[in-house]
Amino acid sequence: MANTPQAKKRIRRNARRTVINKNRVSQIRTKIKSVETALEAGDKAAATAALSAVQPELARGVARGVFHKNTAARKFSRLTKRVAALS
Repeated sequence: MANTPQAKKRIRRNARRTVINKNRVSQIRTKIKSVETALEAGDKAAATAALSAVQPELARGVARGVFHKNTAARKFSRLTKRVAALS
């Protein structure tokens, strides 16, 4: 258990930040799923539009410490490759 006031404050702060970060991850995953559903439907225009919405969200997640930069790059690269393969 936390003994110092600062440690107690860190526990409160970490709880708030955890909720915020979980929401950010959830939002990004939802956008990634929108690309995947467009890919499954074979709709290249919708997949391209959804992909262009995912890229800044992934970059924002990296900037805010939600994702590692290599993780975001890998996710975006794989999605881009799948959209490009759609003819």
